[in-house]
Amino acid sequence: MTEVVRSSAINRIWKVCMTVIAIAVFAILVMAYTLISGRAQKFYLSPPLLFTAAGAVIGLAVTTPLPSGTVKMLAEASLALVLFHDAAQAHPRELLRDWKILGRMLFISLPIAMALGYVVARLLFPEVGVYFALFIAAALAPTDAGLGAPTILNPVVPARVRRLLNGESGLNDGLGTPVVFFALAAAAADSGSLTGSGSPTVSGALIQAGWEILGGAVVGIAGGYLFGRLLRAAEARNWADPTAAQIGVAVIPILMFFGAEALHVNGFIAAYIAGTAFAGAAGPQLDHDIKTTEELKTLFGFAVWVLFGMIFVSQLNRFLTWQTMLFAVLALSILRVGPIWFSLLGSGLRQPTKFFVAWFGPRGLASVVFALIAYEDFGDQLPGADVLGVIGVTVLLSVIVHGVSAPPLADRYGAWAEREKPTMESAG
Repeated sequence: MTEVVRSSAINRIWKVCMTVIAIAVFAILVMAYTLISGRAQKFYLSPPLLFTAAGAVIGLAVTTPLPSGTVKMLAEASLALVLFHDAAQAHPRELLRDWKILGRMLFISLPIAMALGYVVARLLFPEVGVYFALFIAAALAPTDAGLGAPTILNPVVPARVRRLLNGESGLNDGLGTPVVFFALAAAAADSGSLTGSGSPTVSGALIQAGWEILGGAVVGIAGGYLFGRLLRAAEARNWADPTAAQIGVAVIPILMFFGAEALHVNGFIAAYIAGTAFAGAAGPQLDHDIKTTEELKTLFGFAVWVLFGMIFVSQLNRFLTWQTMLFAVLALSILRVGPIWFSLLGSGLRQPTKFFVAWFGPRGLASVVFALIAYEDFGDQLPGADVLGVIGVTVLLSVIVHGVSAPPLADRYGAWAEREKPTMESAG
């Protein structure tokens, strides 16, 4: 008995030591990046690419697994921050200026991209089943403006085009989240019924997931609007210190997520809807108030990219097959360009703009987080070489090709826009 207790104590101490070492290594990586960040940009080396490479090196050098639950907790916190910030950053007033075109991209292109992705996943990976194929399609549908930052921030690109790309990226991850968790709930129920573990039926799991998503939306609306109005009133009366206000806003997505989870509703939907509700209620100080949230989102994103390198890229030989590579190429080309081009027919945008917008649909942080959550939830039941592999290979390819192509293509497109001065693109 004494030996068992001693062994258990040693294991706990070892896990604590590993966690402390992991945090210290990550802090060193962040500091190292800050020292070379300016030079890295000149060589088209984006933060996702650098932190993924660092994670891959760590994954190859260290075989000790991370403490159980660490990956999921970090992934959940990161996704809550991403969903809240992206939704809040998409200003309701600005969205109204572009709602017709943006609506096409979100409600025509996104569903088509998911449907086509599902069909291709079923053809290339028949062994994963219906629900994991749907998960692959939904997890790889959202885009990540962070990977196309040289495009979003490049002033030579017309402001309206930059707003469209930023608005699409800010909203499509939240729109894709319900489909992702519907698919995971159905997959869990299906695997439970196959193993006889007494899990609910697929239909029961989908109904439960639907109620959780609806409940998350209600919590998000109430919480986001309430905090937004309270902060606006406090700022109007000079009660709130500007710096403290930023810190307060930064904890809203965490509060929304864990509060919703405590109520047994979907925390990710709560965080996403709270961002939109907060933006509608917060008033003119919104950009200032979400600054710390943006910085936290960036920092947590660095950590997720390191995990991506450790878990996926370090095992690329296991995941890289002709099927995953073919899916990745299709996902970043035909499955993106086709739906976007179709959705923008009759929009008044010129052909170069349609293809420019279609190309800059990189897959990034949200897709990685979805994969990490599935990895933690399903363990050995997850057909990892296919599900994790196709997401990992697609995101890795996107990190490389979009990171390298964003600056030169943005400059080239900006020169075309300056020369041609297209009417729709220059409006607003």
